[in-house]
Amino acid sequence: MIWLHLIGHIIFVLLLGYYLITNLQWYNYKLSRVILHHHAPWQHILFFLLPFFVYIGLREYIIIFDILFAGALYVWQGGFDKKLVFTARVKRFFMLLLLFTIFFDFIFLIKKLPLFSTLLPLAFALLISNLIERFLFKLYAKEAKQKLDTIDPIVIAITASYGKTSIKNFLAQILSSRFKVYHTPRSVNTIAGIMKDINENLPQDTHVYIVEAGARERGDILEIAQFTQPHYVVIGKIGEQHIEYFKTLENIILTKLELLHSPRLKKAFIWDGIEVKDDPKFVKFGKNIKNVQATLDGIAWQIETKEGTIACKAPVLGAFNALNITAAVLVAHELGMSWDAICKAVANLKSVEHRLQKIEAGGKVIIDDSFNGNLEGMIGSYELVATYVGRKVIVTPGIIESTEEANKKLAKKIDEVFDLVFITGKINREILEQNITKPKIIVEDKSQLQNLLAQHTKPGDLILFSNDTPSFM
Repeated sequence: MIWLHLIGHIIFVLLLGYYLITNLQWYNYKLSRVILHHHAPWQHILFFLLPFFVYIGLREYIIIFDILFAGALYVWQGGFDKKLVFTARVKRFFMLLLLFTIFFDFIFLIKKLPLFSTLLPLAFALLISNLIERFLFKLYAKEAKQKLDTIDPIVIAITASYGKTSIKNFLAQILSSRFKVYHTPRSVNTIAGIMKDINENLPQDTHVYIVEAGARERGDILEIAQFTQPHYVVIGKIGEQHIEYFKTLENIILTKLELLHSPRLKKAFIWDGIEVKDDPKFVKFGKNIKNVQATLDGIAWQIETKEGTIACKAPVLGAFNALNITAAVLVAHELGMSWDAICKAVANLKSVEHRLQKIEAGGKVIIDDSFNGNLEGMIGSYELVATYVGRKVIVTPGIIESTEEANKKLAKKIDEVFDLVFITGKINREILEQNITKPKIIVEDKSQLQNLLAQHTKPGDLILFSNDTPSFM
């Protein structure tokens, strides 16, 4: 009987470990974020605390309980679009957890204690795993630094509350007409992700390296600035994105400005909504943008420069993208490209994937703006959609990691523009339901979204996917 209990307990601890490491992977392996900033904290009670106390009371039936618990976890993770990825880090965690569970269980057996330890192996596995990752991080950092120094490209770092990925992609496209350019892929913007990408993907013949810098707390961007030591910096528009982590807008601004602390800084292009001291290295942009015209075919605008007024036109949707492209244009000119060459490149820009990306299918106009998650950008996309003659449908979870007031403003604009609203996610559901009077459909399971859209939309409709969130939120 004791051996059956031993085996059952090992399986039970591994199941708890599965829940723990899944949440840690979702929240960038930050235990504080899992505990303090989880978007569904009730899950900790249901899938961690409750099973732990049930085990204490029903350990005689541990095998049956393991089967039930495993089934519950299977159903739980089955509803998510972001399942646990068994990376090397995750595999190391499970190996440590298994070893520590066996070790402590045998200690309890030898000491003839009535219960096997459950929290101790989890705590030790997490502690040792973090120590191993810190050690490996230093090795990866050394390797990445050596590679970056050997290649010695022109480094451009970009940050913003929103728009930084778009600026990065637009700048890479413009510069590629003259330079061998490499940029961090997708939304890779943490120091660990940047180092990994350098080690695995940065080509040896790179002339210009563009890196995106993101943050969840003070010091994150400073670490990126000190590691990559950019020659040129872009600090785009700043707002209350991720306000739950930074608490105040001032903290967000100070964190973004950490990018200026590069020992090799030659020039910084800064959105003029940020107050910074005058410096010959600083170039402001934003107020130099004039006469923006946005349609469902693209945007046109003018940029005031020392050399005169530059007219630009791009087949990219969204008036706000005039700001993002202008930042890229100014950097490209600083690197020696002529205005004519830049304007030609701008005229051939391709939309950034999932950012106001226009698709036509089945007689419907689909606009994928699922990576746009800020109030101004989302409202800008709604104003663009308002010009469409026909029924307008939106699929949205609202704004994630922002304020209740921002979501109320968003809901008001949705109510003005759209004829049918699909609400996804749970975080802002109540706010959106209360503030939108137009017909609404609540999407409980995102896997059913495609069927729901097929049932409730028809040819001639415009469907906007506005922001997205993992289903665990």
